[in-house]
Amino acid sequence: MRVIVITGSSDGIGAEMARQLARRHGAGVALVLAARNLELLQRVAADCAAAGAQTLVVPTDVSVQAQCVALVAATVARFGRIDALVNNAGRSAHALFEEVRDLGWYEELMRINLWGSVWCTHAALPYLKQSRGSIVAVSSLAGLIGVPGRTAYNASKFAMAGFFEGLRAELKPAGVSVTIAYPGVVATQIRHRGFNAAGGALGSSSLKEDKAMSVEQCAGLIIAGMQARRREVVMSAKGKLGRWLKLIAPGLVENMALAALKDDVKPQA
Repeated sequence: MRVIVITGSSDGIGAEMARQLARRHGAGVALVLAARNLELLQRVAADCAAAGAQTLVVPTDVSVQAQCVALVAATVARFGRIDALVNNAGRSAHALFEEVRDLGWYEELMRINLWGSVWCTHAALPYLKQSRGSIVAVSSLAGLIGVPGRTAYNASKFAMAGFFEGLRAELKPAGVSVTIAYPGVVATQIRHRGFNAAGGALGSSSLKEDKAMSVEQCAGLIIAGMQARRREVVMSAKGKLGRWLKLIAPGLVENMALAALKDDVKPQA
């Protein structure tokens, strides 16, 4: 039985990954579900249990190191091993930098998106090395290409990608795979709950979402990448193109990034 820990699994991509893994593997998988919302976690756990999977719900705020350590300890106490860690917990943000008065929420975003992944990985690493397991880091296309209005989010996701790229090389001799996933715009509520310039919740998305990827497709691509132990999963043709274009035509890529924003949130002269 494989033991898989998924942070940010109360809804969105993490919850859908859990459901898909349960349907695919049934009694062959134990899913450890971590997020802040206990009620939503229990709903996801019930769906997974109905498909035959074993589950463990661990309410966790990944921005607190002690809770990340406790998540791993609870997993090992229950199942005795960890085969995969999916660092999916995260928060979005949209604000023009000049409109931000208090940078405290920039630091909070970094604790959630970067440090939460670092702390969970650090705690789980001895067990992942024992199982020659897998680490998944759910980054974003904003971790490959800087998007205007998303300086804080870009910083957290670029940092996340850099950390896990370096860790991948370190862990290669130990047989632990590291897969970095780079979703584009996915049909979830993450952008609605992201930080605004004042540090509150945005309440709406700043991005054009008419061509958003379904959460089912996104979760499936990440699972396929994890199971194939791929280095990366880049989920947008524009993202793949933009990644290379910025080396030879960075101005064009900046214009592409601006075009992805709704008109009412674009920076003005």
